[in-house]
Amino acid sequence: MNLDQRILSRSEAILKSWRTLNWASAFSAFIYPALGVAMMITMVALGLALNGLTLHWWYAPLCIAVIGLSIFVCNQGIGPLHRIWQHRAGEIKWPAQVIIMFNCILAMQGSLKDWVNYHSQHHRFADKPGDPHNPLESKAWAWVGWILWRDEKDLARPMPLWLKENAVVRFADRFHITLSLVMHLIIPAVIYLVVALSGGSLILTALLHASAVIGRAIQFHATTLGVNVYGHMKTPKWVDYLLALLTGGEALHDHHHEFPQSALHLPRKGIWNRIVDYNGTMLLIMHRLGLAKNLQIAPQFA
Repeated sequence: MNLDQRILSRSEAILKSWRTLNWASAFSAFIYPALGVAMMITMVALGLALNGLTLHWWYAPLCIAVIGLSIFVCNQGIGPLHRIWQHRAGEIKWPAQVIIMFNCILAMQGSLKDWVNYHSQHHRFADKPGDPHNPLESKAWAWVGWILWRDEKDLARPMPLWLKENAVVRFADRFHITLSLVMHLIIPAVIYLVVALSGGSLILTALLHASAVIGRAIQFHATTLGVNVYGHMKTPKWVDYLLALLTGGEALHDHHHEFPQSALHLPRKGIWNRIVDYNGTMLLIMHRLGLAKNLQIAPQFA
């Protein structure tokens, strides 16, 4: 009996019902984004309907810029998490690690321990039974099903050995819920209070807040779709590069399983390569600044 026959596919093995739904994941994936969209629509509607509220034309490009910035910042958490903390493609000094930790909290993709453990299983059983998000079983499961319904045994896995000695990672995991509440609830509340007390525009503040939430959601779903689903399928080049731009290059998956321990997902040379694979570009910049060292780069990308 081979390995594939002994291991039941995850989409079949894990019980899926309302009682077993992981509500934290459901909030991160769908409820929070829906609240962001609802806030955006409500603020625009109020601005158009009420004379006391003013909508300026320059709110629109500002909101688009915030959406783009949110996507970028979230990717500066997930990118180093994936390439450095997961695949050990180099080393990052603690000041940059702290920034990465907060970016990961902003990205709302769960605890670092669980993220790394799930991804390790994915590489061990890629596209086979045992893969936590095998798109050959179900594209919907590989996109969000595996996040919404979790196996308790997966969540009980200990911190990977190579991360146990990392103080920043341990701190982020120990205080994951607290840090998430501070970043996504308390800090926005303080900003609203400051704006209100200083006589600023609450409608603009709400629009920018909604834009940040929407940008975070775009990055979240672009990552799960781009890496877990389309990254394992034959897709048009424009789809690959669109998803790469939304994920900082993480969705460039063609060579990843051949050489996962690479700080770059596209060749070092070429302006377009460095724009599309901007997670790798930021690692190169950190290397120049002395915040990263010993970066490993796949031979085809050197």
